[in-house]
Amino acid sequence: MISHIQWSWDYVLLFTCSIITFAIYCPKFSSKARLPPGPRGLPLLGYLPFLDPNLHHGYTKLAQRYGPIFKLKLGSKTHIVVGSSDLAKVVLREQDEIFANRDPPIAGTVITYGGQDIVWSDNNNSLWRNMRKVLAFEVLSNKNLEASSTFRRGGVRKTIKHVYETMGTEVDIGGIAFMTSLNVITNMVWGKSLVEDVKSTNLGLEFREVITKIVELLGAVNVSDFFPVLSRFDLQGVGQEMKRQSKILDAIFERIIKERIAIKRDEAGLNNIVEESHLSNLRYLDAVVKETFRLHPPLPLLIVRCPSESCNVAGYTVPKGANVYVNVWAIHRDPQYWENPLEFNPNRFLSVDDGTTKFDYNGYNPNFIPFGSGRRRCPGVPLGEKMLVFFLASMLHSFDWTLPNGEHELSDKFGIVLKKNTPLLAIASQRLPDKNL
Repeated sequence: MISHIQWSWDYVLLFTCSIITFAIYCPKFSSKARLPPGPRGLPLLGYLPFLDPNLHHGYTKLAQRYGPIFKLKLGSKTHIVVGSSDLAKVVLREQDEIFANRDPPIAGTVITYGGQDIVWSDNNNSLWRNMRKVLAFEVLSNKNLEASSTFRRGGVRKTIKHVYETMGTEVDIGGIAFMTSLNVITNMVWGKSLVEDVKSTNLGLEFREVITKIVELLGAVNVSDFFPVLSRFDLQGVGQEMKRQSKILDAIFERIIKERIAIKRDEAGLNNIVEESHLSNLRYLDAVVKETFRLHPPLPLLIVRCPSESCNVAGYTVPKGANVYVNVWAIHRDPQYWENPLEFNPNRFLSVDDGTTKFDYNGYNPNFIPFGSGRRRCPGVPLGEKMLVFFLASMLHSFDWTLPNGEHELSDKFGIVLKKNTPLLAIASQRLPDKNL
């Protein structure tokens, strides 16, 4: 397991000598270029030793000092951080094509066979365009989402049955949500979920474990990402560990393929409870979900953008190849856009119209962009929105829930995906008179 780096002077001295030659070749920007302001760092290392482990918190504090756009030198790379909805609109929409490329970390390159996937592939290559087209029109089109509603219905009902069988004991909410979503997606892809027999149940748990480790590696601080010349040495073993996880993931898919060849499809009927047709009427639940995403965006800095050419943002030059982050966490808590921003208040999403103040997940309102905006917005949002609200509505309708200790700690831990420090465990009790409902 790769742990977070605790920067110390001993560690700094250890690799400073290894990169001093490389410093000679660091890119020099024209003196005429007006780069955004930002904190000074150390020679060679830049601001690396001073980074807050919770980057979204640290970047928010720096924005309070340097403004809504600032520059950091991290190793040999220039990082630009945008922290206002006005500038996010410029980066994500007005200059979307320029900022649509990626600069994948070593871990991302390894797990995607050289960036050959829809997240890390460059915008202007045919592979990404074809993958996006297939996903948008063949998998996640409105027609296909409607056609696959039976899979979501069946997956949620199986979870309800499982919770009934474990009432009175602690339930890992994140765990059952993950498994429900995984089973729905696998049903959509190959017509059968991972929990239709004992072997597949274990397989699902293995799958969750490897995905968790992959996400941790993607968010780990890796020296090779800041000093690409050192990547061949893999000083922290991030690349090697990701290769190991990649082999485990491949082995899981091989087992799945063999099972799907050997086992015929078996569908089970389930009784009616919450239906997807009810979801449009659950406006308050929808508001609760949006308020949660406002305060705890899944991707607090979105996925890094990498401009294909030098450009101008707010009067500053953003150099070609810089790493550009949008601090969604800060935008969602900015009192300029939100009244009492630290207060959990779902009602703020109930009093909006369908015009410019509309809040949805399409990224058109720059004050609310939990999944990004523009051509690199998360393509799975249509399915994810349906699945999440359907799952929550069904769990709340079928059970009463209590916390084991009467309260729950809500702090989070930074990563490429924001994660709760303490998993949500709750105890279910029967709410409906008939368990079959």
